[in-house]
Amino acid sequence: MERLPSVLTLDRVRVGELVYRPIARALGITAFGINAYTGDAPGDVVIECHDELGEGSGRHEELYVVMTGRAEFELDGERHDAPPGTLVFARPEQRRGATALEPDTTILVIGGKPGAAGPPSPFEYWYRAEPAYRAGDYEQAYAIASEGLEHHPDNSRLHYQLGCFAALGGRRELALEHLERAFAIAPETREWAKTDDDLASLHL
Repeated sequence: MERLPSVLTLDRVRVGELVYRPIARALGITAFGINAYTGDAPGDVVIECHDELGEGSGRHEELYVVMTGRAEFELDGERHDAPPGTLVFARPEQRRGATALEPDTTILVIGGKPGAAGPPSPFEYWYRAEPAYRAGDYEQAYAIASEGLEHHPDNSRLHYQLGCFAALGGRRELALEHLERAFAIAPETREWAKTDDDLASLHL
C-alpha cells in the first residue's frame, strides 16, 4: 500500500484559467473533500462560477477560506469582499465563484455531502457552553451542553461537565446523577472530581 505524506507542499495544476492545488488525494484524506485554488494576479478567476448539482460535482456543501491575497466572492448574485481569514459557506444549490483582487490569492475549499459529518463532537457542546459558564449563568451552560446528550448519551466527559454545571447551579441531585454516570463509564473521572472546585458544593 502506498505510503502517503502527512505534510504537503501544494502542487500547481493549470486547468484552463484555474490553478488547482490538490490536497485530498495527495494526503489520502477520505473523511471530507479539501483542495485549494490560486489566482496569481488581480482579475484571475480563483473559483469558477458553479453550483454543486452538476455531473462533475460532489453535491457538496462547501466552505471557502481565503488564505492569502484578497478575493471578491459572488454568492447567488451578491458580491462580497473577502480579505484573508474570510469564510464563505455555500450550499449545494447556491451559485458561487471568486476572483482575485490581489496577487497570490489562494482559497482553501472544504466540502462534504450534507449530513455526512454526523453530529458535532462531544467537546463542542461544552465548549459552546463556556461563555455562559464564565458569566456565571450555570443554568444556561447546562442547557447548552445538555443538547449533546441526544447524540452522545454515553460520553463520560459530557456527563462530567453537566455534573459540574448542575452543581454550580445548585442542582445537587442532578449533578450527582451525571457524575455517577461519568464514574461508571470512565472511572478516572472520579479522581478528577476529588479536586475539582466546580464540585466543591457536593463534598465528594
